[in-house]
Amino acid sequence: MTSLDSFFIAVTLPTMNEVASALIASLNNEHASVYEVSAIIGKDPALSANLLRVANSAQFGLSRGVSTLDDAIALVGLARVRALAMSACLTAAFPAMPAGLDRDAFWQSSTACAGYAQWLAHGVGVDTQVAWLTGMMLRLGEVLIGQVEPEALKRIEQKPMQPGDRWKREKQLLGFTEGQITAELARRWNFPLQMVQALHRSPEPLLEQAYSRLGAVLYLAYLLSEMPVTDHHALESLPVEVLDSLKIDFDWMTATLPARASFIDVALA
Repeated sequence: MTSLDSFFIAVTLPTMNEVASALIASLNNEHASVYEVSAIIGKDPALSANLLRVANSAQFGLSRGVSTLDDAIALVGLARVRALAMSACLTAAFPAMPAGLDRDAFWQSSTACAGYAQWLAHGVGVDTQVAWLTGMMLRLGEVLIGQVEPEALKRIEQKPMQPGDRWKREKQLLGFTEGQITAELARRWNFPLQMVQALHRSPEPLLEQAYSRLGAVLYLAYLLSEMPVTDHHALESLPVEVLDSLKIDFDWMTATLPARASFIDVALA
């Protein structure tokens, strides 16, 4: 086992381009305007085209098609467009997966986690777009594990695997989890403190000294994203103490639980 600081000594940090850095800065600026965010995204034609594709996907069910970033922001919302743009920048920062991780499966899993985080956030009054983006980032630390500890990654990904097993194996082998690695990565990338804290606390949301509602949301979203079938039985398997900490309405969860496949359409990988 090693410390998180020692782990990062061996990491080659992924590079965030100028557009991504500007978008992160806008996340820290609560007064960022539609014009500012649109101008940032518009500097990257490929990113702009991807966002328009997603905005026109069935996921949003818009009454009319969108052809410009301004239209996308007007119809989908500034927060959602910015979160989607950040997601695209993250996938671009990790163009290849280490041996043992399938790129498509990894990003589909991340998108499912993001979708469940957004759904849960809606039910407990947490910012839904921050939850979506933070959920999308949660597993990024595992890519860095593959870079620094490839043999450990093989053991972490060994089948069979039940929801939550990955975290347990990471904790046993490394002393920390992928979420905590992602938290440190997010801190070094200057993401908002709320997101950094939530990522750090996500593996054990009730054990940390300062409770994070977003961290508890991420914990539940991650477990749901790892389940082969999401139905009322899946909800009943979630830790009661974490559900209670969020004071979430279980009847609402049962009535509105989305299918995992419903989130895959918005992936930008």
